[in-house]
Amino acid sequence: MDEILPRQTEPAPQKGTVTQRAIEQIKAMIAEGRLEPGARLPTERELAVQLGISRSSMREAIRALTVLGVLEARHGSGIYVTQLEAGDLLETFGVVADLSRGPQLVELLEVRRILESTATALAAARITPGELAEVEKHLAAMHATDDPEEILAHDLAFHRAIVAAAGNDTMAAILEGLSSRTFRARVWRGYQEEGAFARTRREHAAIHRALVAHDPEAARAAAAAHVGEVEEWLRTQLSQ
Repeated sequence: MDEILPRQTEPAPQKGTVTQRAIEQIKAMIAEGRLEPGARLPTERELAVQLGISRSSMREAIRALTVLGVLEARHGSGIYVTQLEAGDLLETFGVVADLSRGPQLVELLEVRRILESTATALAAARITPGELAEVEKHLAAMHATDDPEEILAHDLAFHRAIVAAAGNDTMAAILEGLSSRTFRARVWRGYQEEGAFARTRREHAAIHRALVAHDPEAARAAAAAHVGEVEEWLRTQLSQ
């Protein structure tokens, strides 16, 4: 009976499916070490033959992996595997934060609160005198101005310096996406219009004290409270 079943019960793979399979196969070649970071890929034609797909599907797969930061095109030289740095692979993550609206913004702040409090705790344990001086430079600059744009720039640099001191490049790349200047500006301006400058400065001072004391738990609590205040403000705005 199986032989007389209609052929349409087994639909042929669509182009997108073939392209996705090519993407997964190239990723597998990299994960298994057959293609190392910085290695040049075979030509588009050779890869298409090797994987048994059309050149157009292979071209789409290469384009998708280039957008994701896995591959890079070098003019006149070919296609190469990138160095696979976390920052390159997660670069598109910031687009989500920049374009999110409403409840999704709250969700992103929840994620940022969890990750940034962890990063700040790690920084408290690992921060060097030089890294602490960088944090303090931006803290002082925030105290020295009432210009919202300058405060925003130094706020971003303050948190970036702390995350860098945590020593986890992958976490830093994720938080960079969650804390892009565009995203911060959208939330920050409304938050600061509520007169939160003084509160923000107190919260930053609490984070700084924990870093100076090399107290991971105090640092974690201070960072969580800092992001949590913004998160709670945004929830209130959305409920009005």
